[in-house]
Amino acid sequence: MTPFRKLALGAIIALAASSAIAASPEEAIKAKLSQLGGKVTIDRITETPVKGVYEVQFSGGQLVYTSADGGYLFRGDMLKIDGNKWTNLTEQARSKALAKLIDGVPKEKMVVFSPEGKAKSHITVFTDVDCGYCRKLHTEVPELNKMGIEVRYLAFPRGGKQSSAYSVMENVWCAKDPKDAMTKAKKGEKVADSKCASPVEEQYKLGLQVGVSGTPALVLADGRLIPGYQPAENLAKLLGVKK
Repeated sequence: MTPFRKLALGAIIALAASSAIAASPEEAIKAKLSQLGGKVTIDRITETPVKGVYEVQFSGGQLVYTSADGGYLFRGDMLKIDGNKWTNLTEQARSKALAKLIDGVPKEKMVVFSPEGKAKSHITVFTDVDCGYCRKLHTEVPELNKMGIEVRYLAFPRGGKQSSAYSVMENVWCAKDPKDAMTKAKKGEKVADSKCASPVEEQYKLGLQVGVSGTPALVLADGRLIPGYQPAENLAKLLGVKK
């Protein structure tokens, strides 16, 4: 083989190797999605049980499916059928992502009602102090605590910054005793004005980000999002906590 042919063959092999590396599904998907523009951040890309279909999880919690080359995007739920039963794989992935997002909120920024001793499980509640069903749920917090369930509150004033609930909730989060202030607010009692670097706005934005549209919105320990009020007994069953 002549030196020229050896050089040409080496160049072809090197080019093929670099193309193979660049053409990996993860690389191809990232490259294709980057062409869409915007400030979309991909959290992870994983192969699904369906050959050639990949799950793309964005940092904001959104989830889509794509072909291996990133050329086709699919939105919707992927269901696995096994006999006469089915499993929502997309819902499982959403719950996992939401749990991670909620776990990233420091407990110091929440108003937390903990049971005596070690908690068996917990719920995180996006709440509005003026919401009737939020107030009803709050009356059951002692019962939830007795069952070993910790209740963690995040602020979600439904009317946004312009609502009266927004300023009340800032007072709650800035109070010397936020738990007492929360209980007073839920009873419709006056909460003393207080100022601090409150997390109310960032928690409200987090709620919007994860799809909260009403209150109470309950996030279970495994990341399942339950819209609306649920009695304490139902919550215990959902969490797998026995009385």
